[in-house]
Amino acid sequence: MKNLKTNLKPVAYALLAVFVIGGAGMAFYPSATQAADDKKAETAKPALTVTTTKPSAARLPIKLAANGNVAAWQEASVSSESNGLRLTEVRVNVGDVVKAGDVLAVFSADTVNADVAQAKAAVQEAEANAADAVANAARARTLQNTGALSAQQISQYTTAEQTANARIASAKAALASQQLRLKYTRVVAPDSGVISARTNNASVGAVSGPGTELFRMIRQGRLEWRAEVVAADLRNLKTGTGAVVKAANGSEVTGKVRMIAPTVDAQTRSALVYVDLPASAGAKDGPFKAGMFASGQFELGTSDAMTVPQQAIVVRDGFSFVFRLNADQHVSQIKVQPGRRLGDRIEVLGGLTADTQVVVRGAGFLNDGDLVHNVAETAPADKLAPKLAPKLAAK
Repeated sequence: MKNLKTNLKPVAYALLAVFVIGGAGMAFYPSATQAADDKKAETAKPALTVTTTKPSAARLPIKLAANGNVAAWQEASVSSESNGLRLTEVRVNVGDVVKAGDVLAVFSADTVNADVAQAKAAVQEAEANAADAVANAARARTLQNTGALSAQQISQYTTAEQTANARIASAKAALASQQLRLKYTRVVAPDSGVISARTNNASVGAVSGPGTELFRMIRQGRLEWRAEVVAADLRNLKTGTGAVVKAANGSEVTGKVRMIAPTVDAQTRSALVYVDLPASAGAKDGPFKAGMFASGQFELGTSDAMTVPQQAIVVRDGFSFVFRLNADQHVSQIKVQPGRRLGDRIEVLGGLTADTQVVVRGAGFLNDGDLVHNVAETAPADKLAPKLAPKLAAK
């Protein structure tokens, strides 16, 4: 037994040494790992070299977008006032610009001229009869106090005089009526404007009744944009508000609100806003034509806004983001809501403060948490080149 105890002592000492050395190794291991991580952090390379900026304040215009149709300000109907006359001449066609009083069409005047001549003869006959009646009445008045004529005879002469004068007036009225018919043989423009339509009745040889439409014209060549605006936005509009209207070919003109419809459509819940367009818009070679569709924006003033460069906005999965540069040179991805646009700057409606450093150049290549190297905007272009090789290799 004594020899067995003596033999076990070296084994116990060996085991104790193993535990002591293992514990010491475990005690020193965490410190070594932390040092390795610190060294790795010191030697980490930025994923990208970027430039940054801070949001800036600006006054941006407030605009209300709308769509609608272009229509004539007022459309005049030019009709025939003659009765059963044959059309002999048509002097205008669709698209012609006319002035008030210009002759548009001519009807045959042969029958009317004969009627005018007859009416003139009737006037002359009535005047001759009236002259005789006036002379007889004058003589009767001179004999009134002599008793040569009875009161009844004198009354007859004066009545004949009045009747003759009435017949003159009637004959002159008939002459005026025939002269008016002669005037109606020439169809004239009621106002200045552009001929917008010509009916089949406006053909040489056609016989039209009174009131038959021959032409339609856009009065004064004026067009208007009838914009459809939802009821909720009507409170922002008033008479005189400016609007920029865009034609189908991209041309833009500036107009003003003339009137807002007093009723709202029960189906669409929108109202028509009438915008007067300048005269050049409806000219023969102008960009707008009656009946075409046009889009536009109403100018409602300006308001304060916080803007960032367009390059700072990154669109991913249908949402807009910016990258904020933190103090540790890492970036954080922030979701924002873009607003109005002015040149190369975009309004940000929330998520940023005025002192936030936002990545501009290189934002499209970053991910949340990336380490970057920030340089001034004036740095040479070769220093701003993206260092994407390590990042792509890691992916």
